[in-house]
Amino acid sequence: MACGYFKAGVTDHEAVFHVTFRENPFAGQFTVACGLATAIDFLRTFHFTDTEVDYLGSQRGNDGKALLDSRFLDYLRRLQLTCDVDAIPEGTLVFANEPLIRVVGPIIQCQLLETALLNIFNFQSLIATKGSRVCQAAKGDPVIEFGLRRSEGVDGGLTAARAAYIGGCAGTSNLQAGQQFGIPVSGTQAHSWIMFFENELEAFQSYACAMPNNCIFLVDTYNSLQGIRHAIEIASELRRQGHEMIGVRLDSGDRVALSIEARRMLDRAGFTNAKIVCSGDLDEYMIADMKQRGAKIDVWGVGTKLATGQPDAALGVIYKLGAIRRPGGEWQYRIKLSEESAKASIPGSLQVRRFHQPDGRFIADAIYETDHGVSEPCEIVDIETEDKTKIPPNTKYSDLLVPIFRAGQVVYEGPSIEASREHLRKQLSCAPPGILQLNDPVPYKIGLEQSLHELRSSLISRAKQQL
Repeated sequence: MACGYFKAGVTDHEAVFHVTFRENPFAGQFTVACGLATAIDFLRTFHFTDTEVDYLGSQRGNDGKALLDSRFLDYLRRLQLTCDVDAIPEGTLVFANEPLIRVVGPIIQCQLLETALLNIFNFQSLIATKGSRVCQAAKGDPVIEFGLRRSEGVDGGLTAARAAYIGGCAGTSNLQAGQQFGIPVSGTQAHSWIMFFENELEAFQSYACAMPNNCIFLVDTYNSLQGIRHAIEIASELRRQGHEMIGVRLDSGDRVALSIEARRMLDRAGFTNAKIVCSGDLDEYMIADMKQRGAKIDVWGVGTKLATGQPDAALGVIYKLGAIRRPGGEWQYRIKLSEESAKASIPGSLQVRRFHQPDGRFIADAIYETDHGVSEPCEIVDIETEDKTKIPPNTKYSDLLVPIFRAGQVVYEGPSIEASREHLRKQLSCAPPGILQLNDPVPYKIGLEQSLHELRSSLISRAKQQL
């Protein structure tokens, strides 16, 4: 496509693209924006190396001749990013059809960024949202991300750990993520450690000798209650040596009943501060159910279903063209039709305005076109139902997309991962409680600002007449 634009002589034409998505994941009513820091790192160093251009030059069409024009390949060697980029900061709650990022610049550059931006924002926003849901189900209990072994590749394991931490997790078992992103790391022994030794007591004792200041004993290899007794026996020896057991981990069985009995046994033995860690195919629904049934769990280790975003394979982000501009000309709006009117694209250069109470609590979001602005009082139109919501005059608001790049240069000072995590915590405290429910969540009020709705409707009508 980029070569096609080049040969068509439109390299100086500008375009506006948006990264957005049509549905919130996990049958929920919110999404956590995540991936901006990774995108900035990618965009800051965006270029084509000689090796990459040579590879592109080796590609052949179905006639055996070079696929890409040599003049285009020379263009790529010299290409430098000159786009303007605006995005919603990481840790912000976002909703279906809202742009996570807006890219404005030469059509070739905008087009070349598509796949990378979709890849970055799709996965990290999905996992940050899953992490947030799991942590909310845990109701303040620490959640450790345990998913590296089953994540989507090594890089997927790293980005999953990062996104899960922004989503609220207290730490990760991924040491490289700890080193690279500063995330607290935590882990225990595996069943293979217990099985290597002649018996469980010997396994615990050997581990205590090796790691006296890091003892969380995995107690369910053979019999969980007997494992707890063995953990208490070794913990008593540790205490005589001046060390304290951190706790025990339950990985299988009826973990509600086992945790209740484990708490009783630990307290009776004088280990009232020992933690009970639970792991084993957990997700937000299982955690919520176990807590409701009275489980005495202190820490949750969540792996596969968090790091892979189960049951959703992807957020389904899309990259849509909103407008084009010829040199010296006016912006011309573009729209993609669909048999389902709600899936028709949104034209223009888009921004999101969030209306809120004086204390910061969210009221509604309006997607608006930057050249048209927002009427006062604002009226928003639901994309699917076309129901209208009027926002009272003088309601406080904030616009969510902020400048990231101008003319290819970074103008945004990205927050630390801790700050993004705290930003999400504040966002959750300001959100309507109904949208955060695991079961039967209440939809958030979001729609197109009235003039944008009218523009979109007129473009849909005009496009259909031209069919």
